[in-house]
Amino acid sequence: MIRILLSVAALFLAVLAFDWLGGVPVAVSVSWPGGAAAPPLRVVVVALLVLAVVLLVVWKLVSGLWRAPRGLRNYFAGRRRDRGYRALSRGMIAVGSGDYRLAQREAAEANRFLEGEPLGLLLAAQAAQLEGRSDAARQAFTRMLKAPETRLLGLRGLYIEATRAGEAAAARQFAAEAQKENPALPWAGAAMMDYLSADRNWGEALSVLDQNVAGRLVGKGDANRLRAVLLTARALEIEDGEPDKARAFALEAHRIAPDFVPAATVAARTLARQLDTRRAAKVLETTWKLAPHPDLATAYLHLRSGDSARDRLKRARMLENLKPVHPEGAVTVARAALDAREFTLAREALAKALRQAPTERVCLMMAELEESESGDVGRVREWLARAVRAPRDAAWTADGLVLDAWQPLSPLSGRLDAVEWRVPAERETGEAIDGDDLAVIAATPHPPAPPEALTIAQAEEPSAPPPSIVEPEAMPPEPAAEPEREAIETPPKAAAPAAPVIAAAPVRPAAADEPPLAASGPTIDPLAVLPPPPDDPGPANGKGLARSLEPQSPFS
Repeated sequence: MIRILLSVAALFLAVLAFDWLGGVPVAVSVSWPGGAAAPPLRVVVVALLVLAVVLLVVWKLVSGLWRAPRGLRNYFAGRRRDRGYRALSRGMIAVGSGDYRLAQREAAEANRFLEGEPLGLLLAAQAAQLEGRSDAARQAFTRMLKAPETRLLGLRGLYIEATRAGEAAAARQFAAEAQKENPALPWAGAAMMDYLSADRNWGEALSVLDQNVAGRLVGKGDANRLRAVLLTARALEIEDGEPDKARAFALEAHRIAPDFVPAATVAARTLARQLDTRRAAKVLETTWKLAPHPDLATAYLHLRSGDSARDRLKRARMLENLKPVHPEGAVTVARAALDAREFTLAREALAKALRQAPTERVCLMMAELEESESGDVGRVREWLARAVRAPRDAAWTADGLVLDAWQPLSPLSGRLDAVEWRVPAERETGEAIDGDDLAVIAATPHPPAPPEALTIAQAEEPSAPPPSIVEPEAMPPEPAAEPEREAIETPPKAAAPAAPVIAAAPVRPAAADEPPLAASGPTIDPLAVLPPPPDDPGPANGKGLARSLEPQSPFS
């Protein structure tokens, strides 16, 4: 409606203009050979407008004819381009759906209509990868290296192909070139970190980590963790040859990540070697408050090699007071108390640990306690049986492999920072046991076994009755060449007085060619067994077995 009103207004204005021109006192004279004319002004204006329109139409026709060939070429090129991009779209969808045959056809059509298009090369490479033709994929990625805008894409594709083929050297070269082209590439930075770490080139790995942090490829928390791992690995490598540098690296790692247990243990060990035990204890205490760990406890108790078992017990109680609610403190006190033969304190600590975490290690320590304090074989076997069924303890694991100590790299995959403190995957399950009930059982001491109790070896291996309790007429006749023995001598133990001789029959005179027998002593009951000396734990008390089953720290 507005356009109609505007058109009527314009027409009205034109009529007014022409009417005004008719009243203008202007004379126009047009002369040509053979005649002359003097038209009105309005006629002249209209004629000029018509001439301008005609000239414009003629110009359009001439310029259109002039540009017609180029226009036709652009038209057909546009159609080819549209068909090529439609082929690219269908090909990408085919790659995503896994139809490599359709992807190959669309890639061929796209390359036919879009010659030299980077997306066409990418579609061809992905179709070849989907089909499994690595040679064709490498050719497509190699062609991308020629253009600056597709060079990084080609390096990325060649890196992936080399990695799949197991060509580590070629993959490393492609990653290094990509990082040189653009240091902010996440995949190139991560790849170079892995390769440098596998070569144990910790210094270059730290430099690459700094570049990744500068490019904001790694978060602050992850960067601190990786830096602490690299510094700790570097300290472990030079700990024996360059202890000063190792101490500096370990302390730097501890400063960056105070809860990182390997950094704290290495730092404390290097400080203790330089007799700086106070600073070493402070480092271990700081990490213990954040993450109690058996390695920290072992390093803390053995800071001074000349300490007695009671000195280590005092240190263990100090360590427990720093984190009283954690079961690792009670286990540490129990271990030190067992070594100091403070059985009452060890029993209290193990009962506390059982209430918090009734695991295999605690049950094994209870078996050792029962064995050392009372020698009750039945209770020892009960705790060993509970240890078999109890939940397992955490350990250093990497890719499902249980390690004796922490390592910066996984022994299987070679990944950096792949070693974790956790329960192994195949041993996560265990019988759910009531820690409170076990704590009540553990807190109840058992009286020592009586002297007449048999040892494990004697209970399992019954001996034949001695000659003194066998009736003479029931004994089988002996060969004439072997005369009947009249006395049995029991050899004395090394730490005990000479054992008495068990008399079985009257002593006969010794032959001339026989060695003299020992002098006879008082006759005793042959079933009586002398108890072992107080400092002898017994020949078959199972203590070695319990200690061998308990997890040991790599720094002990």
